[in-house]
Amino acid sequence: MVACGAVAFACPQPVPDLARTPAVFAAGAFPLHSLQYPLARRRFFVPTIHAGAAELRGDEARHLARVLRAEPGQTYEISDNHSVYLAEITEAHGDRVVFRAIEPLPAPDPPVRITLCAALVKFDRFEWIVEKATELGVDQIQPVETARSEKGLFEASRKRSERWVRIARESSQQSRRVRVPDILPAQRFAAVLAHPAGHRYFLDEAEAAPFLRALPADRIPSATVALLIGPEGGWTDAEREAARSAGWRPVSLGPQILRAETATAAAVAILINAWIS
Repeated sequence: MVACGAVAFACPQPVPDLARTPAVFAAGAFPLHSLQYPLARRRFFVPTIHAGAAELRGDEARHLARVLRAEPGQTYEISDNHSVYLAEITEAHGDRVVFRAIEPLPAPDPPVRITLCAALVKFDRFEWIVEKATELGVDQIQPVETARSEKGLFEASRKRSERWVRIARESSQQSRRVRVPDILPAQRFAAVLAHPAGHRYFLDEAEAAPFLRALPADRIPSATVALLIGPEGGWTDAEREAARSAGWRPVSLGPQILRAETATAAAVAILINAWIS
């Protein structure tokens, strides 16, 4: 029985459709009995999966063993940044958890590969950008120093990058991604303009076309898109001209002036949905 507010109702147990079971299972490469397992709701990233086994160490292993009270026989999902498996814990103690892969799980390619080039803003807000962009599905995050970025953020970003990587990893597990996005070293604006991508856009409130209208009609699966988000103070005229000259197309999210983190979430969501529609 499942309770929703004051209402309780029964949830029938779904019956697997063996006719639609992937051939790899039917051939005996992985046991069909694992289809009976409930959906593993937690996903962890492991360094490697070798010969059907994987090992997790450090803080995540301690959290799994001590906080979540993991024990042998429990099932979770694991990813090595390439493939995803339903896996069973065989050992869990201290800062070490060992998994045995049971069966592969779907690991679809993203509909579009997005590099988010985000201007450096105050670090608490940049962390929000990293977290939400990861949840939405970006492929890479490129911090950018712009003319109106606060002084000192570029130099300080070297010390913060490890934290951003950790945030991206945790957000990837929560959102059940196949791989963790790359957090690239911060670059200056002029260098970022050379970033290669099939489509390149920069958000601009000044005389820019609506974002949806600027997208290509023929949206090829796994196309590459670079998206440039400005700082709190917006672009300088020189930066606008440099971006246009480098082949970046200005686009708008509407008449309102948005915070950098709001603009990031809105623009990435538009891109993802445009490519899956």
